[in-house]
Amino acid sequence: MGYGHFLVLAALLFLIGTAGVMIRRNALIIVMSVELMLNAANMTLLTFSRMWGDLSGHTFALIVIAVAAAEAAVGLAIVVAVFRGRRNVDVDRLTTLRH
Repeated sequence: MGYGHFLVLAALLFLIGTAGVMIRRNALIIVMSVELMLNAANMTLLTFSRMWGDLSGHTFALIVIAVAAAEAAVGLAIVVAVFRGRRNVDVDRLTTLRH
């Protein structure tokens, strides 16, 4: 497989994640879609790093993995807290912060 295949796959994963964020209203699905988008970014970083023979892409990918882990932990904690209080994680029904 060439590098183009990996870049196309990363673009498709990013588009699927973007569609999940824009279409779905469930907060858990939105968090998972953002994680998918971050993994697509990692795949792109690693592909270009491999293509150019430079290790800086690997370094950035490790940083993105660390940020994604923190984002997942905080995002899931927020989803659980909202679910315990409201018994619903639909983002359209979360109007408390608007007022």
